[in-house]
Amino acid sequence: MSKGTLFDKVWDLHTVGTLPSGQTQLFIGLHLIHEVTSPQAFAMLRERQLKVMFPERTIATVDHIVPTDNQARPFVDVLAEEMMQALENNCRENNVTFYNIGSGNQGIVHVIAPEQGLTQPGMTIACGDSHTSTHGAFGAISFGIGTSQVRDVLASQTLALAKLKVRRIEVNGTLAPGVYAKDVVLHIIRQLGVKGGVGYAYEYAGTTIEAMSMEERMTLCNMSIEGGARCGYVNPDVVTYDYLRGRKFAPGVEQWDEAVAWWESIRSDADAEYDDVVVFDAADIPPTVTWGITPGQGIAINEHIPALDDVEESDRAIAEEAYRYMGLQPGTPIQGIKVDVCFIGSCTNGRLSDLQEAAKIVQGRKVSKAVKAFVVPGSERVKQAAEAEGLDTIFEAAGFEWRDAGCSMCLAMNPDKLQGDQLSASSSNRNFKGRQGSSSGRTLLMSPAMVAAAAIAGQVEDVRTLLT
Repeated sequence: MSKGTLFDKVWDLHTVGTLPSGQTQLFIGLHLIHEVTSPQAFAMLRERQLKVMFPERTIATVDHIVPTDNQARPFVDVLAEEMMQALENNCRENNVTFYNIGSGNQGIVHVIAPEQGLTQPGMTIACGDSHTSTHGAFGAISFGIGTSQVRDVLASQTLALAKLKVRRIEVNGTLAPGVYAKDVVLHIIRQLGVKGGVGYAYEYAGTTIEAMSMEERMTLCNMSIEGGARCGYVNPDVVTYDYLRGRKFAPGVEQWDEAVAWWESIRSDADAEYDDVVVFDAADIPPTVTWGITPGQGIAINEHIPALDDVEESDRAIAEEAYRYMGLQPGTPIQGIKVDVCFIGSCTNGRLSDLQEAAKIVQGRKVSKAVKAFVVPGSERVKQAAEAEGLDTIFEAAGFEWRDAGCSMCLAMNPDKLQGDQLSASSSNRNFKGRQGSSSGRTLLMSPAMVAAAAIAGQVEDVRTLLT
C-alpha cells in the first residue's frame, strides 16, 4: 500500500476508527449539498428524529434543476419547484447555509466552494454528486457519495469508506498551443480506460500539472471519476496558496503563515511510496474529442473513428454499441462531423478562464447558422466577472446565447436538453446515452475552445486553425 502520500496523511488525520466491516470511519470536514440528492436524506433524518450534527460544516446551493434562461419563481417545471422548496425548507429547519438564486453566490456546487475559499488543502469533502473529485485540485480528499451517505454525513459528519490505493500520474513538459487541461484528462482516460482507476485515488503531478492554474487543475481532478478513480488530487503549492489568499473562508492574514506551513506539511513526501506510477509526455497530448458513449472513447482531432480491429478486444462490445448509437462509421475523420448544438459550461469547464479561452476563439467570428450555441457560467460570481470583462458581449455578438448559472445541458435535469438525435459539442464531462436530455441525443466531449471552434465552423474543428 501507499505510504507518505498526501492521501495517506489526510486519511489518517481524519480517521475516527475502524469499523467491524474493516472500513474506516472517516470524519468529513466539509459537506456540500444541492437540491437533487438531499431531499431524501433529510427525510431519513426526520424519520429517525435526528438533526444535522454540524450544520456549520454543510453548505447548500441549487444547480442541477435550475433553468438558465428564465429563473423566475415558481419554476415552470413543477417537480423542479418542489425540489427547490424542499431544499429551502430543509436548510432553514436545520440552520444550513444556503446560497439561493440571486444571493450572488449561487452556482454549480463544485464552482462555488472553491471560489469562496471553502475548499482548502488537507480537507475531507463529500457531496452527493459524482464530480466532487474536483476539489482535489486543492490537495483535498473529496468523494462523491449517494443519498444514503448524504444522510450519514448529515447525521454523524462521518462516512464509512474502504481506503484506496494511490496511483501517481505524472505529466511532464509543455502543452502545445490549442491543448488544454480538458485534453490532458481525456487523453489520460483514453490511455488508462474508464475502469483503470477503480480502487484508486489519482495523484496528479509533474511539470505540466505544476504549470497549470487552479482552474485547470480543477478540470483535471473533476474527471478523475470518469476514469474510474474515486478521487483525484494535486499537492498544494504556491499556485494553490495564491488562489486562496483573500477569499472569504480562507485563513486570514494573522493565520495565513501557520496555515501555509500546515498545508506544506501534508504534501506527499519526496520518498513517498505509491501503488502505481504512470508517466505521460505533454508533447504527446493533442486536442482530443470523444466519439462514442464513454469518456474513454476519445481520439485526437486529426484521427479517424477507430475500426473494430483497432479496439482492445475487451472494449469491442461497447465500441459496437457506440457505432450504432452515435450513427458514426469506423474510419470517419472526427474533424468535419456536423454538429447541431454547442454547449460551453458545467462543473468541468464553466469557470472564468474557460469562458475567456472560448471567447478568444469566438471574437470577431459568427456562429454557424446550422448551430444552436450557448454559454452557461458556472456561478453567479463567474457570470458577474465575465460580464465585467465584456465576455457576454463577445459571445452574443457571435451568435451565442448568454445564460444564468446552473448545470444546464451537462445532465439536462432542467429545460436545456437535446432534441431527437441532435449531436452536441459539449465542454461537460459525460457522453453517456441520453445524458443531455434526449434518449437518442449524442454528445462529443471537448475543451471549451474546441466547442467554440465547432460552433463557428458548424462541425468538429481543430481549434489550432483558429488561434491567432
